[in-house]
Amino acid sequence: MPAWIDTHCHLDALEFAADTAAMRARASRAGVVHCILPAVAVSNFTAVCELAHAHGDSYALGIHPLCTGDARDEDIETLDRALAAAAGDPRLVAVGEIGLDYFVPGLDPARQEKFYAAQLDLARRHGLPVLLHVRRSADKLLKHLRAGGVRGIAHAFNGSAQQANEFIRLGFKLGFGGTVTFDRALQIRRLAAELPLESIVMETDSPDIPPHWLYRTADERAQGQPQGRNEPAELPRIAAELASLRGIEVEELAAATSRNAVEALPKLAQVVELGRL
Repeated sequence: MPAWIDTHCHLDALEFAADTAAMRARASRAGVVHCILPAVAVSNFTAVCELAHAHGDSYALGIHPLCTGDARDEDIETLDRALAAAAGDPRLVAVGEIGLDYFVPGLDPARQEKFYAAQLDLARRHGLPVLLHVRRSADKLLKHLRAGGVRGIAHAFNGSAQQANEFIRLGFKLGFGGTVTFDRALQIRRLAAELPLESIVMETDSPDIPPHWLYRTADERAQGQPQGRNEPAELPRIAAELASLRGIEVEELAAATSRNAVEALPKLAQVVELGRL
């Protein structure tokens, strides 16, 4: 069975509260051998750390752009202290989830950018890669990244080919998940098929971004059909679609994306035996 790394999943989400252990066990049985749990605010720093240690996974600490409206300026100092305190923890692999979101209305772009820039500085200072939230914001994210000194993963990438190649040029891997399973996602499917294999990592973004077999339209939900819950166990089926788009075997995709994940997040090498993947 191919072995997979889910490079982005929010296992501390309320949707998983009732069955976290069972959900993680299902993922293991499906071949998902490692998960990376990003924080979104200082309030869940402890939760992602404890979950990662409980299930043999890894975690990242950061402040999500959607949370910057409620975040306090001093939360950057709290993050700095948390990163310093966890410096010796091999399961802390990145600063994240950080970035910019120009899709959701009502967010202050300047405040988002302030937190993003400050967290990039922390990543440089602590020698950690970043997990980037990229939604209608690739060009502004790239502007800051050109200062150098930081690499990582552009999670749930949904930009253009030109933007993808610029992230790759700057040393980033691109995360692909459930979106590639939708026939209408032409641009994402084209990128997933054509970008260099060494630039791709797999993710679910659980419980978000469900694949097409779990997705229900607004009309279907109004008729009583529940939205399916995305979870790491769906990753092998998502990856099978991506492998089909590329015309390669799933085993080749699993091996390559696992290597890519460790390259993007070097501390993974301390907790993931890549030779066994």
